[in-house]
Amino acid sequence: MQSAGGDVEAQGRRPQVLVVGGGIAGLGAAQRLCRHPALPHVRVLEATGRAGGRIRSERMLGAVVDTGAHWIHGPSKGNPVFQLASEYGLLGEKELSEENQQVELGGHLGLPCVTYASSGRSVSLELVAEVADLFYALLDQTREFLHVATAPVPSVGEYLKQEISRRLADWTEEQETKKLKLAILNSLFNLECCVSGTHSLDLVALRPFGEYTMLPGLDCTFQGGYEGLTSRLAASLPKDALLFNKPVKTIHWNGSFQEEKVPGETFPVLVECEDGDCFPAHHVILTVPLGFLKEHLDTFFQPPLPPEKARAIRKMGFGTNNKIFLEFEKPFWKPGCQHMQVVWEGSSPLQDEDGAPVPRDAWVKKLSGFLVLPLSGPVHVLCGFIAGLESEFMETLSDEEVLQSLTQVLRRMTGNPQLPAPRNVLRTRWHSAPYTRGSYSYVAVGSTGDDIDLLAQPLPVDGADAQLQILFAGEATHRTFYSTTHGALLSGWREADRLIGLWDTGS
Repeated sequence: MQSAGGDVEAQGRRPQVLVVGGGIAGLGAAQRLCRHPALPHVRVLEATGRAGGRIRSERMLGAVVDTGAHWIHGPSKGNPVFQLASEYGLLGEKELSEENQQVELGGHLGLPCVTYASSGRSVSLELVAEVADLFYALLDQTREFLHVATAPVPSVGEYLKQEISRRLADWTEEQETKKLKLAILNSLFNLECCVSGTHSLDLVALRPFGEYTMLPGLDCTFQGGYEGLTSRLAASLPKDALLFNKPVKTIHWNGSFQEEKVPGETFPVLVECEDGDCFPAHHVILTVPLGFLKEHLDTFFQPPLPPEKARAIRKMGFGTNNKIFLEFEKPFWKPGCQHMQVVWEGSSPLQDEDGAPVPRDAWVKKLSGFLVLPLSGPVHVLCGFIAGLESEFMETLSDEEVLQSLTQVLRRMTGNPQLPAPRNVLRTRWHSAPYTRGSYSYVAVGSTGDDIDLLAQPLPVDGADAQLQILFAGEATHRTFYSTTHGALLSGWREADRLIGLWDTGS
C-alpha cells in the first residue's frame, strides 16, 4: 500500500479530514469545514468520475433530465437545499414566490390529468379523485401511531389493506366499479412504493412512519438540472480537494498509523482505496449510501463495526426507485397535461404478494404512470417511475426490450395501436450501480428511528470527543428527513459542526 497523503509536512498540525463520498452530504460537509478558521486539510474521495452522488443530471434526449434526485421536497425557508439553490440563483420566480413556499401538501400527490385503464378506456377523474381521497386519508392515519405503545399491525401496507378491506364492505357500486376502484388503489400503492423507495408497503414499518417530517412548499425542480447545485458546491472547494475515481476498499480505524512525511505524527484512521492508495486521517466523515454499506459491511471496516451499529445497518430499509425517460417526436397527450396515471384492471392491493420472480412481461405492471417533463424546445419527454423488484428486473433488460414493452403499454392504454413508438429511451439503474446499490432509505419493519440515530453515532462510541474517528452522514442518518437531499445536506453539516465544535473547544 502506498501513501497518498500529499505534502503532509507542509500542513503542519492541521486536522486531517477525509470525506468519503462526493454527494451532497459530503460536499456540504467539506464546504463547511473548509470555511473554518482551524484550516483543516480536507479531501473528498469520490468513487466515480463525477461529483453529486445520487444527484445526477444528464444532457440527453435533446435536453437536461435528472436521473437522480428530482424535486426539492418542501421548498421553503426551513429547507437548506432550497436556500442554497436560491443563493446560487438556480430557481425561477415562481419557485421562489412566497405563495409557493406556503403551500401545505402533507405528502399528498396531485391528481393526474388523465387516467388510462389497461383496457384502453379513460377512467373518470371523479372516480380517481374519490379513490385518491380515501387513499391519502388512510395514509394520513398511518402517521398517527408514532406515540402509541404498540401498533395494530407491523407495516404501513398491512394497515392500509386492513382499512381498505373494512371499507370495501360498505361500497355500494356495481362489481365492475368496485374492481376498478381497487385497481386505482393498487396504482396508488405502486406510486407510494416509489415515494418510499421500497418494493412493497408491507416492508415499511408502521409505528415510526409518522416520524418522517414534511416541509411546506410546492415541490419544484431545477430547470437546468439538479446537478447545478452540487456543481456549485464542488466548485467552492479548494483546488485538488476533490479526488475522483477513488473508491474506498477499507477504513482502518482505532489504530496508530504513521505518515513518513510527518515524523512522530500518528493518525487513528487510514483509508485504503481499491487502487492501493492510502490516506491517513485524524477524522473521516463517511457519506456512502446505505445500500453500499449493507453490501460491504463485513469487509469495509477494520476492525468491524460494533455489533449494535452493524445490526442497525442490516435492519434498515434501502430500496430501488428507477426512472424511464421516453422521448417522442410529437406529444400524444393534451397541452398542459402534467401527469398520466396508469391503472391495471384486475389488480388489487388486497392480492397476496407471493414473492415469486418477476415474469418477463409483467414488470411493467409496477408502473403507476408518467410525468410530462416541462422541457423547452421541440423535445417531448415522459418520465415513468418504477420501484422494487420489478424495477431491479428492468435493469437487466436491454434498452430495446424496455422501449418495446413501454410502447406496447402506451398503445394498449391509449387504445391506439398505431401510436408511434418513442424515438429514444433513457433509464436509470440505481440497483446495479456498484457504489449505490439502490435509491434511498426507509424505516423497515423491525427497525425504528433509533436505528437511524445509531447509524449516525460516531466511532469510537466509548471514546472522548478528541478521539472522534469515523463520523457518519448521508440521508439514511437523518431521523426525520431520511430519503431526501435536504436530509443528506443537513447530515453533512451536522458532522462538520461536530468536528468544528471539537476544534473550537480546543480538545
